[in-house]
Amino acid sequence: MPARPNDSLFTENTALLHYRLSRTQSTDPNQGPRQLSTFSGVFIPCVLSMFSVILFLRLGFVVGNAGFIGSVGMYLLAYFIVGMTVLSICAISTNGAIEGGGAYYMISRALGPEFGGSIGIMFFAANVFSSALYLLGLIEAIIDNFGPGGFLLPNGSPGLPEGEWWTFLYASILLMIGLIVCLIGAKMFAKTVLLIFLTVMVALISVIISFFVVPEKEVLLPHSNHKAIFGNETALYYGLGDGDFSENVFSNYTVDYTTDDHLSFTVIFAVFFNGVTGIMAGANMSGDLKDPSRSIPLGTILACVFTYITYNIVSLLVAVTCSRELLHEVYSFMQEVNVWPPFVVVGIIAASFSAALSNLIGASRVLNAVAKDELIGIVLRPFKHESANGNPWPAVIMSWALVQVILLIGKLNLIAPIVTVFFLLSYASTNLACLCLEWASAPNFRPSFHYFSWHTCLLGMAGCSTMMFLINPLYASVSIVVLIILFFYIHYRAPEASWGSISQALIFHQVRKYLLLLDIRKDHVKFWRPQMLLLISNPRSCCSLIQFVNDVKKGGLFVMGHVRVGQLDSFPNDPLLVENNAWLSLVDELKIKAFVELTLSQTVREGVQHLLRISGLGGMKPNTVVLGFYDKCLPEDFFKKGELFKRAKVKFEESDEVVGSVENHFEPLREFEQMKQLDPQEYVLLLQDTIKLQKNVCIARYFHQLDRDEIFKSKKKWFIDVWPVNFFKPETVGYLDTACLFLLQLSVILQMVPVWRKNTTMRVFLCADREGEATRIRERKLQTFLTELRIKAKIKIITWEHITTLIKKSEPEAEEDEMFPVTRQEDITDEYLRSINELVKQQQEETAVTFCYLPLPPADQKLHLRYLDQLDIMTEGFTPTFLVHGINAVTSTAL
Repeated sequence: MPARPNDSLFTENTALLHYRLSRTQSTDPNQGPRQLSTFSGVFIPCVLSMFSVILFLRLGFVVGNAGFIGSVGMYLLAYFIVGMTVLSICAISTNGAIEGGGAYYMISRALGPEFGGSIGIMFFAANVFSSALYLLGLIEAIIDNFGPGGFLLPNGSPGLPEGEWWTFLYASILLMIGLIVCLIGAKMFAKTVLLIFLTVMVALISVIISFFVVPEKEVLLPHSNHKAIFGNETALYYGLGDGDFSENVFSNYTVDYTTDDHLSFTVIFAVFFNGVTGIMAGANMSGDLKDPSRSIPLGTILACVFTYITYNIVSLLVAVTCSRELLHEVYSFMQEVNVWPPFVVVGIIAASFSAALSNLIGASRVLNAVAKDELIGIVLRPFKHESANGNPWPAVIMSWALVQVILLIGKLNLIAPIVTVFFLLSYASTNLACLCLEWASAPNFRPSFHYFSWHTCLLGMAGCSTMMFLINPLYASVSIVVLIILFFYIHYRAPEASWGSISQALIFHQVRKYLLLLDIRKDHVKFWRPQMLLLISNPRSCCSLIQFVNDVKKGGLFVMGHVRVGQLDSFPNDPLLVENNAWLSLVDELKIKAFVELTLSQTVREGVQHLLRISGLGGMKPNTVVLGFYDKCLPEDFFKKGELFKRAKVKFEESDEVVGSVENHFEPLREFEQMKQLDPQEYVLLLQDTIKLQKNVCIARYFHQLDRDEIFKSKKKWFIDVWPVNFFKPETVGYLDTACLFLLQLSVILQMVPVWRKNTTMRVFLCADREGEATRIRERKLQTFLTELRIKAKIKIITWEHITTLIKKSEPEAEEDEMFPVTRQEDITDEYLRSINELVKQQQEETAVTFCYLPLPPADQKLHLRYLDQLDIMTEGFTPTFLVHGINAVTSTAL
């Protein structure tokens, strides 16, 4: 049993078994100190990331192309998508303790390691690209002001050199400063962004005031605009009261002078949406927040409200005071119409640098969280390390290096769609996570934030997904393909994650719902399928049989049942708990689709009765019972044939503690002199119990000889032989009873399995006393019947008159008809059974599996041992044989 957790230590993987009220619980010793408040850790990073370069450099660009009405509509659409996502973030973040990793942590803990890990990598990439985006926007502002012909330079001053490599150099210098801040830690980050926030607020206030006080003026076109041929071309700023608002009401899309690309609504939206992608900036700092469950929803909502109001106010002032030409040709006009232009320059530099810094530190936190969970493997292992104060410095350095590479793209408007698509994909996943939690209706999903529903989650997810493809179908498709590749890679690695997966909750919810709809009273023979209960004494001896039954089930229920003899009073706790995990590990290793049912009982027969009655649930209950043949042969240990079961490990439920390998967990097989747990009398009684409980019964013999690899890899055709005749009552050979039909049904189901169909041919044997016209008529009728049942099989006639004469001729009892004598068990001689045995074996040279009719056991218990002896003689030396007796209708000729 796993050790109980320490009283003073709770982690995300620890089930809440107890909680002390007498003293404060200590935190995880491996976790660094949490220092940030709602204002400094969430509100400020979100506001600065949402403003960034968009507020000062691209708001006129948005209004000039989309028009004021289009801009307001764009804001509504963007904030609607963001707002729905914020509601999902608030719901998830208030449903338990949040650790480091922000969006990745929330998605992975809800949707499981595969989806969470793949989205985590994509979200990390989004932050890396976004950091590069903001740095390039910052350099653009610096070049416009301090480059050749810069607005803040004296006339004739050469200014800073410009060009792609100079842009890369300047961005690299600023990125290095950001790296230093991030390496110092969260406390330094908080101090830095507080100072930047105050600076940006001063710049914003100066912009708003300037729209009211600055009169009409001519604004020079920037040097980077190809229309500035002579350097003295201008555009008009009207000022408040002198402008024509109607000029900027409707859209007028032109060409972007920085890329020479024609603009459209989706391109403009992609650029603007970067101004609202900062909603995760606070969540990314979850590992450094004092109270993330309170700070993340409160700070994020306040930041969204504040930025939305600001964007609308500034857009209205821009539309009222600026000419269309100014908005199209001068993206940095705000500083040139400011009461003191350096205000805006400082605001741009501060906001852009802060946004780049937030994304850089956010990317490092996400990378660190993914590395800690070890979902990707050894590749990310170095990035799980942290400094003494909890700063993930290797992840910071890796994030810095990747941003450095992205800077080589060099164009803000080229990176913007990539960033937008990545963020939209992350937001869609966050909405999906919350939607799944809501739909699963798990009792433990009860967030303290109540202002959401599955409708908001679905709308947010749909909005994000739609806008991804409207903005850039190519980038959206590529990002989804990458996401799928990452998903399957993580799934293939099968990382061990103990935080749970929403898939299990959703599956439970749906299965429960459909099980209630599955009404056994509405069953119809046309849709019958085998639902198998395989009784297993020790799985060491029956791996081939387990795999065979898995093939025969045809999409039906497969339950492996085992009875452990004993009394619960003899044990301190349930002895089947760990044993159940070993059986589940066996199911995984054999790659079968089966459930496991274990029971503890004083006798095997009583335990089997329990399994017959209670296995399954609702309309999914076994209708067919399979058990091994009762003989004196020593069982063969399949676990010793390969390394598969030696490598497979068994873990205790809800724990990472390994309690042994599959091979070592099951008891050794019995030796020759050891007694069986089940005596022959009890075995026959089990068969009778099964029939009484209206279950079909199958007995499997010699399946340890079944070599599936030889059959499936062989180039020759093997046979599935079907003998639909009760050898204990040869007089019934003229008709097919329910058991015969069940025999045919099981054999054809096996033949429907692709690997069996490819390598086998089905043969049905027709026993007749002699060749002749009557026999040919029976053959044609049988062929017609098989055709009506859609069974493709060869019919082979076997004459057996020389064998049936070996049956003793008893005097008929009073109630019997002398013209139609009934064969009784005492009439069956050993000589007759040996002849039947030889008759069947003569046909088995290339037979893979033989299906035979299983006669019912006699009612007289005195004849039970004789019954077993007769079955033993009849089937001795056969190929793998399935003795079958069905009592239910299983097939139909009707449509």
